[in-house]
Amino acid sequence: MAITAIDVTIASRALNLIGANQISSFTEGSTEANVANNLYDAIVEGSLTLTRWRFASGQQQLSRLEAAPTSRWDAAYQMPTSPAILLLHGVTVLSRPITYDRYEDKIYTNTTVDDTVIADYSYRPDSQYWPAYFSKALMYELASVFASSITRKGDLAAHWATEAQREYTRAKWADSSSQTARRLRTSTLTSIRR
Repeated sequence: MAITAIDVTIASRALNLIGANQISSFTEGSTEANVANNLYDAIVEGSLTLTRWRFASGQQQLSRLEAAPTSRWDAAYQMPTSPAILLLHGVTVLSRPITYDRYEDKIYTNTTVDDTVIADYSYRPDSQYWPAYFSKALMYELASVFASSITRKGDLAAHWATEAQREYTRAKWADSSSQTARRLRTSTLTSIRR
């Protein structure tokens, strides 16, 4: 993923939180820039897999491969590469979840040639599309990691780690309103009582 001015701004703000110098690019050569350059992508991708963020969720039809799997499964499908999948959430046929397994860059299922197989996943959207609640939580997490790496102050790192956890909790709550509330299926409960 290409680093943008937004990424540099988020990293600079995290550096400011720990009293370090801000950066103008990840390659400027300062200690702060070197640390940000080496850690930023890993922290972002880890943050994007903490929960099923709605803004970072995608869905694609999978392409069935000609060659069948060696054993246990009837069909193999190629994992999408654009965008790169960070976390696979499920595979469906006719909007119903099916059993699957992931091997390397393939998804194995027991489906037929006529089935339309869809994958739900998390990916890394461009930072310009991140909601403010996610950027703020990420900034606090970066501050925690940067405090450990740059200032080497454990108490400062622990403080920002705690703040990051609080912000991620708030962010998850805010993100949950990005879809229709799911209804509780009461038919199962009423049939059990009978």
